[in-house]
Amino acid sequence: MDRGPVRILGHEGAAPVAGGERLALMDVLRGVALFGVFLVNFIQFAAVNVMSTELQLLSLPSAPVDLALYDVLGWLFFDKANSIFAFMFGLGFYLQMQRLEARGADFELVYLRRLCVLLVIGTIHVVFIWAWDILHLYALAGFALLALRNVSNRDLLAYGVICGLLGRAMQKTLTEFTGLGTWTGETGNYAEAAVLVRQQLSESGDYFGIVRNFLDWSVIDYLANGLIVGWFFYALGRFLIGAWVGRHGWITRAHDFLPQWRRVAQWTLPLGLVLEAAATMLRESPLLPEMEHKYFFGDLIHLFAVPVLATGYVAALITLYHGRRGARLLAPFAWLGRMALTNYLTQSLVIAFVLFGIGPGLALAGKIGTTALLGIVIAVYAAQVLVSRWWLQRFAYGPVEWLWRALTYGKAPAMRVRAAGDAG
Repeated sequence: MDRGPVRILGHEGAAPVAGGERLALMDVLRGVALFGVFLVNFIQFAAVNVMSTELQLLSLPSAPVDLALYDVLGWLFFDKANSIFAFMFGLGFYLQMQRLEARGADFELVYLRRLCVLLVIGTIHVVFIWAWDILHLYALAGFALLALRNVSNRDLLAYGVICGLLGRAMQKTLTEFTGLGTWTGETGNYAEAAVLVRQQLSESGDYFGIVRNFLDWSVIDYLANGLIVGWFFYALGRFLIGAWVGRHGWITRAHDFLPQWRRVAQWTLPLGLVLEAAATMLRESPLLPEMEHKYFFGDLIHLFAVPVLATGYVAALITLYHGRRGARLLAPFAWLGRMALTNYLTQSLVIAFVLFGIGPGLALAGKIGTTALLGIVIAVYAAQVLVSRWWLQRFAYGPVEWLWRALTYGKAPAMRVRAAGDAG
């Protein structure tokens, strides 16, 4: 019989691990997810129909390698990284609720403030810096997560699975079979002429022209055609699963569940890879016969493969982390994960610098392929790891994390490490 929320401290026969160890594993998962988010955002934004035309990319000397690499990276990373990132948001939500309630704090008021600040940061980000921002979406889905925080374990899991699997799938189905998503003429934003307009604005250094162009696109494609609804439930589903896992302590006390995590990895990794390969083959392979809605069915298989493979990645990372040298091997990801918000925003600036010609920007949209972008991502990510380590040796919070906390609580927390209290 389902008895509702399970408190981690209520598990008998197993002592919780130290707070630093719990946070380290969670930060590793955030840091790994952030690498994937950076990679996918960069190569998809630079791809055909967004900031490049097909002819431009096919004309590059690296085109054969780029095409193959794009498919491999899509197979391994597309949507899996943001799934893990969203899952960690839900897990962090539950753990913060537990800590604040244990201290007697008004969790609802604190978290409402926290979400409002995140919504403001995300709105500024999506309008003025990065048109594919996820922070505003996380804030909106966070309000729903807050409202559902006290439902039973069974309902929390059920809502999470339903939203996570069906959110974008339903949106794509309605678009495919009812025409929803085309009534405003949004497909023009993906046409070659629209890409060339964006490139022209970029190369002329017209910052406000680019902002206006992407804002118009977002209003039509993202808001008016309902894309935001599919992504909202997609994110919410992953939040709810993260909160459900948090209730059971399966990550905060992961060492106690290592046999189960190993079995999860053994099943979900191969299954997810096979399903994702089938989706890619259905959408891309010239060997398969043409059929109506071929790409749509490939997308549906992809959307069901994503949570399976993302689960496999999480399970594999947890297993590796608790191996003989796993914690030391994965430690660099934790440094970056502790400053995930600052590093996420910084990555947006890097993407803008490389692809756009604003100020000192390189304006390489249409002139750079997936292979070169992968090299840039690895180099920038490595630099972020080093900078994050240097910063966290001196300060308790990343700069944007510090601002987020200060605005949430209405007072500036101590910044220097030696003067800081609980940095959780």
